[in-house]
Amino acid sequence: MKLLTFFLLFASCIIAARVLEVLKIQILCPVLTRLHIPAPKFTLSEIIAAAARKHQVNPAFVKSIIAAESGFSQAAVSTKGAIGLMQLMPETAREFGADPAVPEQNIDAGTHYLSWLSRRYAGKGDALKRVIAAYNAGPGAVERYGGVPPFRETRTYVARVLRFYKKYEPGYTLASLSGAGNRVHKALG
Repeated sequence: MKLLTFFLLFASCIIAARVLEVLKIQILCPVLTRLHIPAPKFTLSEIIAAAARKHQVNPAFVKSIIAAESGFSQAAVSTKGAIGLMQLMPETAREFGADPAVPEQNIDAGTHYLSWLSRRYAGKGDALKRVIAAYNAGPGAVERYGGVPPFRETRTYVARVLRFYKKYEPGYTLASLSGAGNRVHKALG
């Protein structure tokens, strides 16, 4: 009798499990699939604004770097191996815990790096130019030359970023460069 009761109970459990499986696959999945609400896609401007706010960097400055580095192309890859919108080198991306191929992570890591550079050169008369030059040639080159290195590529890059910055930052003037590094770091547009 106990064996028969055990067998019936066991069989009932197996049948119940199968019924639940069928219910889940044939009834609940289609309903849940219809109710799926995808996460909203953020615009590039929203991603830039969020990273700029998070790292206390002027969004116009971040846009200027992106414009100069990749022309806003997420798929950009340089001959030196820099990746994405802010043209992060893989080792720099790793330092900031980012996948440089993911636009949100690329912008966050690049902006974090700009913030770090801004703090490093804060108080220097040409802080903004130093930050831009260090983003391009590395902080070691900026230290070695005591400012913007004499490399043609870097000097051209600094001028190009400043032109974009003038375009994206309405209050920017060449005369406002002294002390602009602090504004870049503190201003949130």
